[in-house]
Amino acid sequence: MPFIPHTPSDVASMLATLAIERPEQLFEEIPATLMAPWQDGTQPPTLQQPLNERAVSQLMQARAQQDGGLCCFMGAGAYQHHIPAAVWQLAERGEFYSAYTPYQAEASQGTLQAIYEFQTMVASLTGMDVANASLYDGASALAEAILMALRLRGDGAGTVWIPNTVSPRWRQVVQSLVSPQGIVLQELPCDPQSGCITRDSLAAVATTSLAALVIPQPNFFGLLEEVDALTSWAHQQGALVIAVVNPIAMALLQPPGVWGDRGADIVCGEGQPLGMPLSSGGPYLGFLACRTPYVRQMPGRIVGRTVDRRGNAGYVLTLQAREQHIRRAKATSNICTNQGLMAIVATIYLSLLGPNGLRQVARACHANTGQLLRQLTAITGVKRLFQGPFFHEGGLRLSGGQSVAEVLTQLAEAGIAGGVPLEADYPQWPGSLLVCATEMRTAAEISHYASCLQRIMASALRRQ
Repeated sequence: MPFIPHTPSDVASMLATLAIERPEQLFEEIPATLMAPWQDGTQPPTLQQPLNERAVSQLMQARAQQDGGLCCFMGAGAYQHHIPAAVWQLAERGEFYSAYTPYQAEASQGTLQAIYEFQTMVASLTGMDVANASLYDGASALAEAILMALRLRGDGAGTVWIPNTVSPRWRQVVQSLVSPQGIVLQELPCDPQSGCITRDSLAAVATTSLAALVIPQPNFFGLLEEVDALTSWAHQQGALVIAVVNPIAMALLQPPGVWGDRGADIVCGEGQPLGMPLSSGGPYLGFLACRTPYVRQMPGRIVGRTVDRRGNAGYVLTLQAREQHIRRAKATSNICTNQGLMAIVATIYLSLLGPNGLRQVARACHANTGQLLRQLTAITGVKRLFQGPFFHEGGLRLSGGQSVAEVLTQLAEAGIAGGVPLEADYPQWPGSLLVCATEMRTAAEISHYASCLQRIMASALRRQ
């Protein structure tokens, strides 16, 4: 049905029926601190004049063109990978593209089977027992993993340590989602020399109330953490381990299910690299997996495989508390999506590549980033921020009198998205930049980046 807005007389009638004076009174249970500023009687921010359909189409086309205008060497949680044409050709079929949440199993077998395969692939990649039908994005998946870990503690109490090698944006999202529930989050600083969590980093941790330790692999700087030692240490303190992983990297790296003494307890991450484009900040796909004993505390939905009376395979939503839909205050989680379309996209992508194809992509990413770092650090005034093993990102430190923002602006003028500045989030490393090279980057593009940066740095040094 088309959207039909309420007329002023409709609104007046509703208010009279409810015996209230203003629509804002319907939301009085929301704390004032959470309300937008204009809800208290002030004016909302100034908006531009309404546009007609033609003008809106032109505006969106112009915005879409911005996405493909630069050669991308940015990462930091969103990555440009090759997407086989078949992925979206299949995902945009009407059966998938416009399908509603598959509550009715008898009418949703295709969608349910695809999501079941997605869960199986995530469990296989992470080395875990069971995975759910996905969450909104990686950041909210980490928040849900932390909430799940506190529920598993029984009393719901304790401190969760999050290394500052987890994405700053993810840490902000986690803080927003879990802090209203009284959960104590502590930032665990990394070693300033290695860019990773070390035994010295852990020495300052108060372990008496440690409920969970978050371990990223690879971390925000693209570096590989000592996951075996960190996992075993956390378990020795009686804490759970929450792994944050890149699904492409899992094709090469040790899966969290076998880390340390008995593996990670909960695994989460961002599925965007699995067939989702960089399209003005979306779409995204969170995934979460865990050990079988913990499955009843898992948020979201799980698709299960069973058989009917005739022995035919069938797929259903299972282990789904009705409180999630009815009595929200008693729900394990109030996640009300299975990100069905994005889960199907990831399933098609992984099916097309298979284990060998995924390994080839991961190897190409690592090789390209190695080549990028070698060429860039050969330039006077450019050094690696950290040494050590990496996946497909690396930190650089620039010296020469120009700010990172100025360098990135000049690179953009040359058609290059040169990376993500780090200083705003990590002031201890001024002049730092995070660069990334996936399998999409060619040798010519890497050389072009190096040539442009060399020219920019040489010009800056001459002006000193």
